[in-house]
Amino acid sequence: MLSPLKAALYGIVAISVSCLSSAAMAASENSFDCRQLADNTKLASPLDWLERSMMASQCYVFRAQAIRISPDGVRTLALVHEIHDGVVREVTRYLDGPAVIYERYGRLGRNGILMRRSANSASAFALQGIDRHYRLTLGGEERMAGRSSMRLDIEPRDELRYGHRLWLDVTTGLPLKQNLVDAEGNILETFQMTELIEPTLYSQVVPLESLQDMPSGPWQPGWLPPGYASIPLPPTPGISSKAMSHRLYSDGLSSFSLFVQPLKSDHEALLPGIHRLGVSYAAVRHLRLDEAHTLQVVVLGELPPKVLHRIASRMQYKGADRDQQDPAP
Repeated sequence: MLSPLKAALYGIVAISVSCLSSAAMAASENSFDCRQLADNTKLASPLDWLERSMMASQCYVFRAQAIRISPDGVRTLALVHEIHDGVVREVTRYLDGPAVIYERYGRLGRNGILMRRSANSASAFALQGIDRHYRLTLGGEERMAGRSSMRLDIEPRDELRYGHRLWLDVTTGLPLKQNLVDAEGNILETFQMTELIEPTLYSQVVPLESLQDMPSGPWQPGWLPPGYASIPLPPTPGISSKAMSHRLYSDGLSSFSLFVQPLKSDHEALLPGIHRLGVSYAAVRHLRLDEAHTLQVVVLGELPPKVLHRIASRMQYKGADRDQQDPAP
């Protein structure tokens, strides 16, 4: 049996956050209306296309065939995205290699946490401010998966995050193709639908879940890449808040997870250093507090490894009973 942290690192626990802006919200701050996607005539700017894509990924029911090209090789997949009474069922089935099926259930709007937070002027997540860290440009229409698509290029303004290229279905806004691109312009991963089957709009108002900010604990990052801030998370099944602190940070497009766990046995320990997990990396660090107590810090995400390492190396203790200094590992 893998520990919850090792399960997260090896893909058994998947954490995904979609960032939706305040412009996508309905009149009520506690819900949003998928029916507004029926009008796609007002998409003038790159930001309009990005907002529509993020909502479309929440609000459309569809099936698809796709390929994924990554450092792990080329895989073909069958995708299902269903919505019943506001509950999403997502199924990803690999069609070659080992017979792997991922299935996820959740309330529609759970990934809309940022929709509510972006209405707060103090929030760093609103897509209206995304151009402080990314350049967004439209590349014109191209044919993809037998459908007309609009290309959207998202280029980072620094070397602290990756870039994205999106080909968005003109009719629905769903991403038909996605490239993850590093600072040198190298494509790290390609995800492409080869066929989008029967996309149908979920024509209802969707309530947003009431989520509270989770206790952050005494250990906090002493440095974050500009634009990243903490996001509230629902409780993770199988992970005790007393045994492990888990935080999620996002700049509105990309995200990383921070895990802090006291080590009680060797089987929970991961090898310190940088670990590659497909296109993601994990930076692992051990903080020795005294002869009997050691903490394991893991920073996991689709960010440049040097950024994850810097976050892990600058953890600080911010409790009331100790100096706010970073102990030696």
